[in-house]
Amino acid sequence: MILVGNQRGGSADLAQHLLKDENDHVTVHELRGFTSDTLPEALNEAYAISRGTRCQKFLFSLSLNPPEQAQVSTEDFESAVEGIEDRLGLSGQPRAIVFHEKEGRRHCHAVWSRIDADEMKARKIGLYKRTLNDCARNLYLEHGWDMPPGLRNPVERDPRNFTLEQWQQAKRIHKDPRQIKTDFQQSWQASDSLKAFTAAIEERGYKLAKGDRRGHVAVDMHGEVYSIARMTGVKTKAVRARLGEPDELPSVDQCKAEFAESITGRLQQLHEEQERKRREQEDKDRKAREQLVREQREARRRLIETHQARQDREIQARQARYNRGLRGLVDRFTGKHAKVRAQNEAETLQSKARDRSERDNLIFQHIEQRKALRAQTRARQEPHQRIKHELREDMTPYREWLPEARRERLDAFRAERARSLDRDRGPNHGPELHL
Repeated sequence: MILVGNQRGGSADLAQHLLKDENDHVTVHELRGFTSDTLPEALNEAYAISRGTRCQKFLFSLSLNPPEQAQVSTEDFESAVEGIEDRLGLSGQPRAIVFHEKEGRRHCHAVWSRIDADEMKARKIGLYKRTLNDCARNLYLEHGWDMPPGLRNPVERDPRNFTLEQWQQAKRIHKDPRQIKTDFQQSWQASDSLKAFTAAIEERGYKLAKGDRRGHVAVDMHGEVYSIARMTGVKTKAVRARLGEPDELPSVDQCKAEFAESITGRLQQLHEEQERKRREQEDKDRKAREQLVREQREARRRLIETHQARQDREIQARQARYNRGLRGLVDRFTGKHAKVRAQNEAETLQSKARDRSERDNLIFQHIEQRKALRAQTRARQEPHQRIKHELREDMTPYREWLPEARRERLDAFRAERARSLDRDRGPNHGPELHL
């Protein structure tokens, strides 16, 4: 599993982070070596003790993140924490363990106080990053997980050793050049004046413009520029005779700006419609997730009550095995009392292991349920995100064709529309859910 640790202070901030409600489930699994019975009070206790020293970073915080598909039991997490604790030289120090479950994954946080209360000194940890890497590598090998390349070879963690694929350039319609030439020739043959030719090529998606060399050109919606004489196969003199001098025609940049005005407006509208659909689906998915989390928390509460009731019955049954009065005294002399006690202790350990196994099985079942829901959510959201991305990509070149003042107005308009959508939709999140 991936291990990330650091020495730190800020006990209140850390407690708040570890108890965040943004997780599906938060479980304070252990508070060892503290007199307090809540996490904020326990970490504040560590802070109070540190005030007797000069140590500013009196805590060591560690997160343990197993591979996404791995099912790691509570016992395995505890074993990992114990091994890391020993390697870091924190054995016996006050410790808190918290489990987080979110988006179908379960991970663990462990926090130690570095202050040795007997000597009032901070435990020295040394090169803990190297130690954590060694521990992480050993955990991957121990559990047979597929080890990340960065753990197999530290050099592979350097991002400069990886090459990135080039982003696909702005989409263009690849039209057969012969078809383009046919469009111009048919437009030329069907017209006998500037007005008629302009209308003919506009029907085919072109705008007539003045070229850089004062010639007649046409511009398409992708910014490609075509020479009228070359595409129609007519001499420049004949083009001028029919269409006149190009001085009165708009420039290529002006035609691009006209295309941009009309196209960006429509693309923006389509983008907003897609965003509304995405947010509506997001709301449905959020409500489904909140409902699932509530059901899971209720199931865990019922399991805890079931365990408690069963433990009470089993404790009473084990206590009933002891004889009282004179028979109890005889049992102590004959050794029967010791045998009953040994049997009771063995059954107590077995019942604890059984309860833990049942809790882990329920946790794994809940994780799989949330993974399935998350996969369904991603599958529903992916088409919306892909279409929005494509629309933004399509809009980019047209935005560059607009004059600077028009671009600023368009950006302001888009920002206002986005704020309007946020106001219409309301808060992103529903009521907070507590474990």
